[in-house]
Amino acid sequence: MAWDILITNIKGLVQVRDSTPNVLSGGAMAELPILENAFLAIQNGVIVDYGSMQSLSSTTSNEVVDASNRFVLPSFVDSHTHLVFAASREEEFVMKIKGASYAEIAARGGGILNSAQKLQGISEDELFERSLKRAIEIIKTGTGAVEIKSGYGLTVNDELKMLRVARRLGEQTPLKVKTTFLGAHAVPKSHTKSDYIQLIMQEMIPAVAEEKLADYIDVFCEEGFFNPDETEMIAEEGKKFGMRPRIHANQLHRSGGVQVGVKVNAISVDHLENIGREEIEILQNSQTIPTALPGAAFFLNLPFPPARDIINANLPLAIASDFNPGSAPSGNMSLMIALACIKMRLTPEEAFNATTVNTAAAMEILNTHGSITKGKVANISITKPMSSLAYLPYSFGTQLIDQVILNGKFVLRAE
Repeated sequence: MAWDILITNIKGLVQVRDSTPNVLSGGAMAELPILENAFLAIQNGVIVDYGSMQSLSSTTSNEVVDASNRFVLPSFVDSHTHLVFAASREEEFVMKIKGASYAEIAARGGGILNSAQKLQGISEDELFERSLKRAIEIIKTGTGAVEIKSGYGLTVNDELKMLRVARRLGEQTPLKVKTTFLGAHAVPKSHTKSDYIQLIMQEMIPAVAEEKLADYIDVFCEEGFFNPDETEMIAEEGKKFGMRPRIHANQLHRSGGVQVGVKVNAISVDHLENIGREEIEILQNSQTIPTALPGAAFFLNLPFPPARDIINANLPLAIASDFNPGSAPSGNMSLMIALACIKMRLTPEEAFNATTVNTAAAMEILNTHGSITKGKVANISITKPMSSLAYLPYSFGTQLIDQVILNGKFVLRAE
């Protein structure tokens, strides 16, 4: 029987794991298995074989791709995005340049409430079409699996609208999509905070659960948004309906988000620009995955998360994009790897592990995604010719993902 696709003469086959690894922590993050002068075979949408070119016994395949001087990677897994939104917010970008703070922009009608107003004014189909363009954009830059949050609806109907669109993206694109209900993203002007929390718990969560629209629940635990007690209450309510928590934690302040995330057994706590030894020690006694979002820190001129301290504490670290219109308007995971290396002092090996294996663990899809392993989904990126894997973060402004295979089929071919 002929293989569907055979990739030959691969300069470096990256993230080769004979069996599915666990989440990678501490020193293990520096270990990135690369098979040189390799082949990879794909059949029926999954990886069926790989090895050195010397061991390749048959080249019978419907399509043979020569990857000489190129690297083959597992597709990136982006475990934190707000990809479904109505419109960009570049006017706020200019306000930031002129010195306005995040809080000042919000006070002038910007921020999350700005996105909510724009989203509430368009139909579900229009929102889908706008979001589909972004989904295609991240596919072309090498992402094969993505988590997508709500949180720009802030009404029952509009939160449901966002989650339906996210589900449709998973059904109508090759992306593997996990969805997160983030009604607790901000408090709309139409409600007091206490009234809005009751709306989330009594109406939104049951409605989301009834349509089976969310895998997870998230809360923006931050000063001026939701405090730790409120975060815990909302997260626990979501758990009753089968939604595991993931928490926006410690972005702008030491908000207590890490502590509450561990307390509610969140799969991940994300952002972490403002954490210290106390939070790191709490994470050491948990199964919660610390997740850095370097695109947001870069765009907002915030301190970058202390990645070296996290890894040196023998913790795992995941890296995601936070793709959103206000604070991280890029879903390019190659850029996130570059920022992690340049600004957070990760080695390229650590950064690749953080954006594949560890983000797959943070999306609970590590059994099917995140590594080159026989039987896993054939989500593969082929680079342009490169001298080494480190060239990808080194050449941070260059699009080096040249070809993309998702679910065993080409979705982007070399120009």
